[in-house]
Amino acid sequence: MRPLLASFPLLALLGGCSYLPTWASLPSVTGEKVLGLVTPYRVEVVQGNVLTKEMVARVKPGMSKAQVRDLLGSPLLTDVFHESRWDYPFTIRRQGTPAQQRLVVAEFDGDKLKTLTVPDDLPTENDFVAAINTFKPDGKQPKLELSEAERTALPPPKRSAEAAPTAAAEGPAPGRTYPPLDAKTGSGT
Repeated sequence: MRPLLASFPLLALLGGCSYLPTWASLPSVTGEKVLGLVTPYRVEVVQGNVLTKEMVARVKPGMSKAQVRDLLGSPLLTDVFHESRWDYPFTIRRQGTPAQQRLVVAEFDGDKLKTLTVPDDLPTENDFVAAINTFKPDGKQPKLELSEAERTALPPPKRSAEAAPTAAAEGPAPGRTYPPLDAKTGSGT
């Protein structure tokens, strides 16, 4: 009798396995949920140089390598065999959004910029910040100022009954005295 009672929990567990989802019913590896229940945390991966339309608009053909580096930053990729080409790749992978990939290529003739190849989907600074902003406001902006009508509708401030007459009768407030800083000499200097 005792071995039968001991095996009962094991049988109950094995019988419960038939209710688990099958491997074919699970979402793909790129899916958001595991076992259809849990959303795992995925690390945000940002690599490369963030370049915007405003940044590349300041770069003009004929600029020196130092000027281009000052405006766009150091290139992520420089090749020893192709010293006249600088690559500025950018990749961002975030949970819940499609991955973004861009490549800006600067080609030089000697020390002078010959061409700057810019992708069509290069965002403006505001568009880029909006795309990476995880805080989505509800659309309601807080009211920071009162209108003139609201100011006039406010009740006037109440004056303290006991503070107003005593201050006027006594004149200016007496000065404060402090203990000396140096206890040995008794003077404050």
